[in-house]
Amino acid sequence: MSFAYPLTGLVTILALIVYFYMSTRVGGARSKHNVPAPTMTGPDELMRVIRVHENTMEGLILFLPSLWLFALTTHDMWAAVVGIFYPIGRVLYAQGYYQAANKRGTGFIIGLGSTALLLVGSAVAIINSVITFGI
Repeated sequence: MSFAYPLTGLVTILALIVYFYMSTRVGGARSKHNVPAPTMTGPDELMRVIRVHENTMEGLILFLPSLWLFALTTHDMWAAVVGIFYPIGRVLYAQGYYQAANKRGTGFIIGLGSTALLLVGSAVAIINSVITFGI
């Protein structure tokens, strides 16, 4: 049995592994700063870890459907080539944000750019298909 979109699947798994790692960082930061759940405030270091996790979750909601729509409407390889920049951007975003809030920009732009290209690309492909073949 073969899988029709293996590269897109690998990018999806990588993005989820990055998100899972960020989830574990929240628990570690809570322990380190002695801030029990459900408290959502604390030292700046904890707040940056929480924001990295939350912002990545917010981004995944847009990234994952865009990635898969692009793969379905364009090509598995191209979806993976564009999509791989999302988890890379998220890692850079996290590394910068963990140090200081003003160091998160480059990683954020890389991840956002990947998502935007996937979203626009899949929208263009879908619109083109509707125009060409009708509804």
